[in-house]
Amino acid sequence: MCRIEVANHKSIEGSASDSHGYTNPIRLLLSPLIENDLFNQDWRSRGRAHKYWTAFGVFATSNLVLLLFASAITAFVSPAAGGSGIPEVRAYLNGVDAPDIFSLRTLAVKIIGTITAVSSSLHVGKAGPMVHTGACVAALFGLGGSRKYRLTCKWLRFFKNDRDRRDLVTIGASAGVAAAFRAPVGGVLFALESLASWWRSALIWRSFLTTAVVAVVLRFFIDICNSGHCGLFGKGGLIMYDVTSDTMTYHLADLPPVILLGVIGGVLGCFYNFLMSKVLQMRGPIHKLLLAAVVSIITSVCLFGLPWLAACRPCPSMMNGDCPSSNRFKRFQCAPNHYNDLASLFFNTNDDAIRNLYTTGTNDIYHPLTMVIFFISSYILGILSYGVVSPFGLFVPIILTGATYGRLVAVLLGSHSNLDHGLVAILGSASFLGGTLRMTVSVCVIIVELTNNLLLLPLVMLVLLISKTVADSFNHNIYDIILQLKGLPYLEGHAEPYMRQLTAGDVVTGPLRIFNGVEKVGNIVHILKTTGHHAFPVIDEPPFSPSPILYGLILRAHLLVVLKKKDFLPTCTRSGEKALKKFVADDFDKRGSGKQDSINDIDFTPEEMEMFIDMHPFSNTSPYTVVETMSLAKALMLFREVGLRHLLVVPKSSNREPVVGILTRHDFMPEHILGLHPYLMSSRWKRLRWRPSTLSKYLRSFVLWLAHRT
Repeated sequence: MCRIEVANHKSIEGSASDSHGYTNPIRLLLSPLIENDLFNQDWRSRGRAHKYWTAFGVFATSNLVLLLFASAITAFVSPAAGGSGIPEVRAYLNGVDAPDIFSLRTLAVKIIGTITAVSSSLHVGKAGPMVHTGACVAALFGLGGSRKYRLTCKWLRFFKNDRDRRDLVTIGASAGVAAAFRAPVGGVLFALESLASWWRSALIWRSFLTTAVVAVVLRFFIDICNSGHCGLFGKGGLIMYDVTSDTMTYHLADLPPVILLGVIGGVLGCFYNFLMSKVLQMRGPIHKLLLAAVVSIITSVCLFGLPWLAACRPCPSMMNGDCPSSNRFKRFQCAPNHYNDLASLFFNTNDDAIRNLYTTGTNDIYHPLTMVIFFISSYILGILSYGVVSPFGLFVPIILTGATYGRLVAVLLGSHSNLDHGLVAILGSASFLGGTLRMTVSVCVIIVELTNNLLLLPLVMLVLLISKTVADSFNHNIYDIILQLKGLPYLEGHAEPYMRQLTAGDVVTGPLRIFNGVEKVGNIVHILKTTGHHAFPVIDEPPFSPSPILYGLILRAHLLVVLKKKDFLPTCTRSGEKALKKFVADDFDKRGSGKQDSINDIDFTPEEMEMFIDMHPFSNTSPYTVVETMSLAKALMLFREVGLRHLLVVPKSSNREPVVGILTRHDFMPEHILGLHPYLMSSRWKRLRWRPSTLSKYLRSFVLWLAHRT
């Protein structure tokens, strides 16, 4: 949210630095104008109305410039840096290596774009981009650095393989969560629950060690910044929203409101995901920069105009009548010793706004109308903001929106509940997180680490489970929706029921492209140019074997390396293992996120096209295979659990061709399977669908039961 306080004439003429030493860029922009005597005379002559329009113009222009800059570098320099990056990290750890998601260019745009986008007053957060940033740094280590920018280290080559790189990305993502929320244990659990598709026991202590180092480094910089010269960094210590209180209690009679919070959070969360999917679908036809400009202007108008709807309130007693000293309650246009509760939410950092809502013993701080206005605006602005092509996350905005509606529910319950409004705000955040992200264990631990209150643990667990269950009855979590919209083939951890009715041979399609053990260069070049396959079976036929047999599997990347070397054979004979002596291990290392090798970049003479290549030394002689009669569900489990890219299907009888086909990730996707066998549509997993009459019936019964209990 916004960082500027537009109060009365005295507050604008104040220092450009706040009480924490944070220098506000917008105030610095206004200060030369204010210090000019001629400007002051003109200011006073034109009256107060001109002052407000000038302040709004500077405010809206600054937001617009910052957001357009973030959107421009994302759209034209590195589109892979857009959004939070968590869906892309999930896809990579599931086996989808999308281009440029971990490149050095993406990392630079992610960092710069996140800073400018969050500074543009958009209703977004920085937690998601920090997860992607940590994964990018780890992936660059796994690639040995960047050859393109001459940033390489020889000792990093030991990690240049798929397994170690995947582990490093997992560890880097957990470190990003730990840095964003100062929650080391929550970072490990977040990577385990939401990101990683494969988990090894060694990853637990490695991730835990990394997040512990993150916590120590954060503590070090927080101690250095205690003098206040680092802006808002480090405020609140490692506990961001400390709500420890000896008077915070709850009883069995408080469970109905908690259950109600969970149900409402689930409904709001699934509707939030539905609307966000529509906004993301609309992003294509509209010019990206134009959309960013429209959203920025709408946000500026809402942030600057809505606080005028709130009335001034006396400063709370805990501030001893001195609101400005806390820097959390804003005067806006109020008299001294008064504050504007809506401006205190809009014109504050997200952290301070959440801290205000979480504070216990503040049941009378906010007017109910303020909670309604801020909740509606926060809900809508969060959806619109995520449609902009810029690097930012939605974790913190969801926490803030959930805390607002939690406070609103507490106000509406009134005397029917003894729960503190700050406690209900925390439960509201948990329920909204459960309804949108559908995570339970990691979110629960992160909230406990954020608030430093173990007393909340049972209630947070209950709210998360209820909201997730309710929301799962309607649609998918927001990350799965984004994965579907981006077309990334993410494999779920379970098999659909119809897969048990099919065999592996039932989904094999297309003509199978194979190579002989010794193949002509012209045939290899033709197949590589006319197909996009990444692997090909190698078949030995007479005279190299008595009958056709499967020798192994060769990758397109390895074929390109051999073709570039141009170590060809003049006749159709085996070269033996001596062919490998002309290559080194680095030649076959997996390329990074930069430009990949292409068959179109290699030129061949007519004489070379008639020569031969011995495939045997470069083939994987022990590829994973399944019999064509194996259940498709079992084949999916093998494919996902082992982390395969290609699964060969072999015939059940020996009097047929040695290979029936190759199963890839695409062959296990529901769209492909149901396209081949549409009669299986009725066997899909069905989400619980509520009819309007049934829903209204149960809702009416629940309301009557709740009224009777209270």
